[in-house]
Amino acid sequence: MNSIKQGRISSQLMRELSNIMLLEARDETLKHVTITGCEVTNDLSVARIYYTYMGEEDIKEVIKNLKVAAPYLRTVLASKITDLRKMPELRFIYDNSVEYGKHIENIIEKIHEDDEEINED
Repeated sequence: MNSIKQGRISSQLMRELSNIMLLEARDETLKHVTITGCEVTNDLSVARIYYTYMGEEDIKEVIKNLKVAAPYLRTVLASKITDLRKMPELRFIYDNSVEYGKHIENIIEKIHEDDEEINED
């Protein structure tokens, strides 16, 4: 399949899904989910949706809520994106890159603090 078409569909899915979760979802945990990426398979049967969560609820609860909400979200997406014959199955994958980045940032800050302590002595 054409990778340009896959990219266009992925970005459209990502944009619409973000709007649906923020504006139309009844579940408050879904309003705190941020979509960070989307990949569609070559045959457009599966869309891997990468997300982060900045709320206070446990991530296991968020994963469970997303699994329950996936069929509803797929139905709403199908009504908004009409140029696809069949809406891909939505698979949500937690993106821990934000947490990893914060961890690296903390390590760098600690190294700088240690360097300042050494330079003071």
